[in-house]
Amino acid sequence: MSARLPSLNGLRAFEAAARHLSFTLAAAELNVTQTAISHQIRRLEEELGLQLFVRQNRALTLTPEARDYLPGIRAAFNDLRLATDRLLSKDDRVLTLSTLASLAAKWLLPRLASFQQAHPDIDVRITTSTSLVDFRTADVDAAIRYGRGQWPGLRCDWLMADEMFPVCSPALLKGGKPLRTPEDLAHHTLLSSSSNDDDWRLWLTAVGLPTNISKLPGLSFDLILMTVQAAMDGMGVAIGRTSYVEDDIAKGRLIVPFTLKLPVNAGFYLVRPDTRPDPPKLTAFREWLIATVKREGRARHPVTD
Repeated sequence: MSARLPSLNGLRAFEAAARHLSFTLAAAELNVTQTAISHQIRRLEEELGLQLFVRQNRALTLTPEARDYLPGIRAAFNDLRLATDRLLSKDDRVLTLSTLASLAAKWLLPRLASFQQAHPDIDVRITTSTSLVDFRTADVDAAIRYGRGQWPGLRCDWLMADEMFPVCSPALLKGGKPLRTPEDLAHHTLLSSSSNDDDWRLWLTAVGLPTNISKLPGLSFDLILMTVQAAMDGMGVAIGRTSYVEDDIAKGRLIVPFTLKLPVNAGFYLVRPDTRPDPPKLTAFREWLIATVKREGRARHPVTD
């Protein structure tokens, strides 16, 4: 037999009071009196048969049982809020997409104008994070992820793969340290990103050079777009990936000093939950995105093609 659910008002009072560690602040948030919060908490404790708060002087702390109970209650209320927002939302014009900041800045945003021209009735909102979006809790329609396309519970559309290769500012070649062969990298600062910190090792190994070739200290950045910007500023030679440098190469802000380009076996996918159908706004964006990468010749899969 399943346990009877406790009072919803009591759970709301508990979640708010536990978050603030204050009955007064919880009462203000829920627009009730402090006495009402106290009564609801006491009733909940009676229903559960255990104490949730330790009240001493003016301090309020959670009991060990309450600390174990709180995450589940908080997640349940968050799910209720998200479900209600989706139910009551009348605006199907807003498409929220999650992706990496560097991909958004260096690849997606320069191309997004064509989608907006084709679909002026859809508002696109871009949210960036280095963490994988959790579709169960985040208010996100879809995401562009980097990997091998193996994410349970998600539908994945292959988009594009990258190649890795050194890039630098044209101004760097005008100095007294030429870049005629890969061996010349010994006299330059090597720039990299902490998210792709193995790229230099792989590329140098592929051309038969030691991974510690540079006699100068290297520079590493949290975001790839910072690495690319440092290369454009002439601070050194970056190990670039196609999606992040192709536009800057096309506009002459970066050059490719060597011919070897090393394929990368992972790639970018458009992902969304397989538990719900795509709304029209997402279908329109998906079709535009896939058509864009095909038109640019980027849609070949590194494993199957």
